[in-house]
Amino acid sequence: MKILVTAKRVEDPESKIKVKPDGSDIVKEGLKYKINPFDEIGVEEGLRLAAAHGGEVVVVSIGPKDVQEQLRHALAMGAHKAVWVNHTGPLDQLGIAGLLQKVVELQKPDVVLLGKQSIDDDQNQVGQYLAEFLGWGQATFASKVESLESAEEKAKAPAVKLTADKKSIHVVREVDNGLATLEVQLPAVVTTDLRLNQPRYASLPGIMKAKSKPIEELTPEKLGVDVTPKIQVLKLASPPARKAGIKVPDVATLVEKLHNEAKVV
Repeated sequence: MKILVTAKRVEDPESKIKVKPDGSDIVKEGLKYKINPFDEIGVEEGLRLAAAHGGEVVVVSIGPKDVQEQLRHALAMGAHKAVWVNHTGPLDQLGIAGLLQKVVELQKPDVVLLGKQSIDDDQNQVGQYLAEFLGWGQATFASKVESLESAEEKAKAPAVKLTADKKSIHVVREVDNGLATLEVQLPAVVTTDLRLNQPRYASLPGIMKAKSKPIEELTPEKLGVDVTPKIQVLKLASPPARKAGIKVPDVATLVEKLHNEAKVV
């Protein structure tokens, strides 16, 4: 079984994000970066699938040379090899999906795992676009019934289940009223949610082995993809500062303020 997993480079969520005075971008000096947490969950699920059924995990990232840090992180977790699409400059979700489509066509995986969204722009679009471009079935927001403290989780059992005939997968996904189980024919695209698994830590031997694992370099030009953005971000702005809370003496005052000031009751 061959699994392709994305590993986007994003700002560390613990970093304090500031918008430039002209609203053109965020201030990037001094920021720390890491693999997108949703993608890291995808890497973990891919490793579990490969361990359970045999095969390999290929991790892919798009961006300048800096993204090799995130690729090496995924390789240290246990991924077998990596693909780096070398590109500097803006990308929209259509461009990203177009590049991934070409990588998929080259790698020919059985399953593509992507984080359901990235924590920097929160678009939640690339997995859906990719499935459409490929003409594959998709299962978004992959989760599981068991808790993250369950015996299955401690045993690192994959939550994405391969059917007995190995032609489909069963995916539990989050919906408004609970969970739904889908059967999707392979090859397929799956986007991962937070409650799918707990990613492993990269071990010291894994980190050492990652240094010698191959990273294949590609470019949009080599893949034949026009990545000129069709969507442009015109301006960024910080959210308005929240007003300080107040204490009220009794329930009657609370109701009065909710009714007359907040206008929520």
